[in-house]
Amino acid sequence: MSTHSMAPHWATSSLGHPADISALERSALSDHLAHCGAQRGRLQVLWSGADELQGILAGRVITSAVVLTLLFGGSWLML
Repeated sequence: MSTHSMAPHWATSSLGHPADISALERSALSDHLAHCGAQRGRLQVLWSGADELQGILAGRVITSAVVLTLLFGGSWLML
């Protein structure tokens, strides 16, 4: 009986063997990519919402800073 498990093993070298992917490795990679794609879909929606919120807030912060600067600057000039 072999002590090695049937789990896919990824290596960066073919160690003198043909650089080929086994059916088990191909299946594991496919499952992994499907799982990551599903996770990325939800994460992508979250990132899009955060970017949109940041854009809205950044626009308001700049507008508020300009208005306050004009008010303070105008009141300083009146003195």
